[in-house]
Amino acid sequence: MRQEAHASHVHHHHHEGMTGGGGWETAVRATLHCLTGCAIGEVLGMVIGTALGWSAVPTLILAIALAFFFGYALTLRGVLKAGLGLRDAVKVALAADTLSIAVMELVDNGVIVLWPGAMDAGLGDPLFWWVLAIALAVAFVATTPVNKWMIGRGRGHAVVHQYH
Repeated sequence: MRQEAHASHVHHHHHEGMTGGGGWETAVRATLHCLTGCAIGEVLGMVIGTALGWSAVPTLILAIALAFFFGYALTLRGVLKAGLGLRDAVKVALAADTLSIAVMELVDNGVIVLWPGAMDAGLGDPLFWWVLAIALAVAFVATTPVNKWMIGRGRGHAVVHQYH
């Protein structure tokens, strides 16, 4: 349902977001899309790594890998549904999401690593969940201007818009 609302919005503002003046609303929606995939992967990776008692590095690697996987998967789902072939859909997803996911993961994981005690907190510790939520919020704020810049230049999520 949220994806349909996103597609409807993007189609309605198609020309506004494709030129040098890509608006903040479009950038926020693109970043929310990115955040959804990243958060799914990030939370899943952190939960798995923490539950298995892994140290910080393998847990972060898993969380980042899953964030990219789910971020790309959400975009793939939309463009495949629009009728694009798998090979072209993968190209669109890579072009649309790579920088956004990379910035989001760098900021998100940076907050988690730098927060005292966060990497040692267990799943039952409220610190684990609070820091994860704060890290995702900080990453959203940091990534939105990147997406605005990309969309304003016809890149990033702008390449997906034609398939909605």
